[in-house]
Amino acid sequence: MSTSTDRTAFAHKYGPWAVVAGASEGLGAAFARGLADRGLNLLLLARRPDALEAVATPLRARVDVRTAALDLAAPDLADQLARVSDGLDVGLCVYNAALSRIGSFLDVPLADKLKIVDVNCRGPLIAAHVFGERLVERGRGGLLLMSSLTAFWGSPLVATYGATKAFNLSLGEALWYELGPRGVDVLVCCAGATRTPGFERSSGPDGPRAMEPDAVVAEALQALGGPPSAVPGGLNKFAAFVLGRLFPRKRAVALMGSQTARLHARD
Repeated sequence: MSTSTDRTAFAHKYGPWAVVAGASEGLGAAFARGLADRGLNLLLLARRPDALEAVATPLRARVDVRTAALDLAAPDLADQLARVSDGLDVGLCVYNAALSRIGSFLDVPLADKLKIVDVNCRGPLIAAHVFGERLVERGRGGLLLMSSLTAFWGSPLVATYGATKAFNLSLGEALWYELGPRGVDVLVCCAGATRTPGFERSSGPDGPRAMEPDAVVAEALQALGGPPSAVPGGLNKFAAFVLGRLFPRKRAVALMGSQTARLHARD
């Protein structure tokens, strides 16, 4: 946001409180910073209370920040989200949390795959329902779901993760159509490689080029209120265009698999 007028308009529509699910590091922490810069109070959610406090502490000089340590795969997630946000006028929900395992589909334990589905699919579905009802009732606000370039093609060696991100893309685009006329902006941000702690752990120092989290967040928040989905970063937009428009689908899938295999070889 470039001016105080822009920040005021953003805070009026999407404030006074924003919920960020998966806020303990990386993109989630960047969303917390970006939303605090825009004057929104924050409810930050993740499993690790110490990591949440590390994100929250420097922001409390600017805005009100609350944290809640909870498991986004919990069976009673809907009740927990309602409880921790009770009494807060939530105008924006950002669902950033995600699990991923790199490896052959059959080599990843079934329990791990189901946990990925719980966090990456069931979690945003519940968050969209719980906060979507409240946003429609107030007549304004937004939902922002983090997806990935893996949503556009089959993604070998992260098959379950890619499938969950395709779910988020489809869900978010449908909600954009349904909730937009009722005052709620919905955006699915399909990020490419991003320099988060998880990415650096999997790719190592010689991994592929990656965007900085704050840059991804800036583009995502700028795109909120526009088309149903957005790909941040010029290089990522180019890759999405080439793989989606110029390559046969089987070649796009093979390329995704070869790139992920290189990361897997570094583990």
